[in-house]
Amino acid sequence: MRFSLIPGLLLTLIVLRVHAQPLPTARYWVSFRDKAHQTLRPTSYFHPAAQARRHRQHLPAADSTDLPVRLDYVARVQSAVDTVTLVSRWFNAVACRATPAQAARLRWLPGVRSVEAWPTHDLLPASRPAALARPLTAADRSLARRQTASLGGADFRQARLNGQGLRIAIFDVGFNGADQHAAFAHLRRRQAVVATYDFLRHTPDVYQGGNHGTEVLSCIAGQLPDSTYLGLAPGAEFLLARTEQMYRERYAEEEAWLAAAEWADRNGADIINSSLGYTDRRYFPEQMNGRTSLVARAAELAVRKGMLVVNAAGNDGDDPKWRTVGTPADGDSVLAVGGLDPDTYLHIEFSSYGPAPSKRLKPNVAAFGAAITAVPGGYSRTEGTSFSSPLVAGFAACVWQQQRNLSVMELFRQLQQAGQLYPYFDYAHGYGLLQARYFTAPAAAATAPTFDFVRQDSLVRLIIRAEAAFVPARTLPLFADSVQAVTPAGAAPVAAVGQEQARPVPPTPQPEEQVAPTPPAYLYWQLLDAQGNLLRYEVLEVTQRAVLRLPLARLTAGTRLRVHYKGYTETYSGQ
Repeated sequence: MRFSLIPGLLLTLIVLRVHAQPLPTARYWVSFRDKAHQTLRPTSYFHPAAQARRHRQHLPAADSTDLPVRLDYVARVQSAVDTVTLVSRWFNAVACRATPAQAARLRWLPGVRSVEAWPTHDLLPASRPAALARPLTAADRSLARRQTASLGGADFRQARLNGQGLRIAIFDVGFNGADQHAAFAHLRRRQAVVATYDFLRHTPDVYQGGNHGTEVLSCIAGQLPDSTYLGLAPGAEFLLARTEQMYRERYAEEEAWLAAAEWADRNGADIINSSLGYTDRRYFPEQMNGRTSLVARAAELAVRKGMLVVNAAGNDGDDPKWRTVGTPADGDSVLAVGGLDPDTYLHIEFSSYGPAPSKRLKPNVAAFGAAITAVPGGYSRTEGTSFSSPLVAGFAACVWQQQRNLSVMELFRQLQQAGQLYPYFDYAHGYGLLQARYFTAPAAAATAPTFDFVRQDSLVRLIIRAEAAFVPARTLPLFADSVQAVTPAGAAPVAAVGQEQARPVPPTPQPEEQVAPTPPAYLYWQLLDAQGNLLRYEVLEVTQRAVLRLPLARLTAGTRLRVHYKGYTETYSGQ
């Protein structure tokens, strides 16, 4: 009898132990039906800077997306699930962690419109090695000057434009050492960092987690010991938000991005810089449509509220499994910034390409994809479109300082028009490197033609006009799709996408006064279909007047040839 009780006792203990283990939870998004009886006093809820931003852009003081979520709806969800992780006014929703059984019961709660499960697959680390401080070389100091000079920094300085009066929110992984670094002493002196918050740890302390945010901030407002500014908007104010994990990407980060956007809106941000992107760890390329991801939809709402969202295009240009821009750079109203090689002023190999689905233009504009940045303990040279984006965010702040009453989409369009290639574009450079003189110089007369199309038998030839000077020959990369290459006459040799390419020899560093802030004069050409979609595009270096021959058979069914050279763009239809 004594021995017969032991197996039963063991079975009881095992059953009790199994029942004692907590059930696994997953992340869910719960949307509500209404905001009935909710009210808001905008003057109490919004910072005066936020109220002024909306007034300038003729936006309502508040709309239904600003109203609070009904507390009774939130309370019912809280009582039914493991944890509520986010309450979103903009989407009238909450994010929570719940078991499948709890999630099933949520669908029957009063006021619940839908319950969606986030995917639960494991995510791989998405970190990169942290940049380490090192002594700056002469080449580094040259790059530090050129990263702003290339955008026309001297023109902005002469016009006394430095972002003063603008609030820029930076969403990033952390801002290690930024509260003590000498590069930001001028910000501390005038208390220019007006608010901070860590949306992952729910604390105001953002000066931990990682260095990336410190580097990004320096590309807007950092300063070298010799007083060289590393960005264009040292006069702006800043909101620093930690939204990103250092080692693992999780959907919590997209929720944190949304929470930070609502916080930035309430606290008067004019510009959001987001050097972040989510790709194959969560999505398929065809989902980069500006409507699928939570962050893309949040970014579009931020723009509707009068904030310019500037986002890095991404660093997947040399990744054959992805290659295209990530989200939220895929949003139609998000200014996606690609990277340029500082040595060639052409697409830098890792910068993500467009187009976005439906052949939408991405990236929109470009800036250097390598920069000198502040890091804990000093400075370093760092690469990534993460630094192209803040260079453009600082540029945008100067423009908005000059034309304070522009609406956000008017600013968006003018920034695109300030690209040195405009109206030409391609999926590597967008509209090209931004130029401050577009805003600071008197309106220039139309650029005189620099080339002619000459039809000859079954070919169209492109002839450079005699007065257009040539640049020294050098091998350039080709940017195109899989269409068979046309061998152009008078062009430097090129290599097809995916093949080994000879990289140009970097120029010898020049003294500061000899550094040219404008890019070299390359010839850009492309084929477009009848709908304006790119079929092929290429960059050539001109070495003789007859630079391109194209069979007329390629220009059928509405296909057109468009060429840009030295500020002049023209299209040939073959009709």
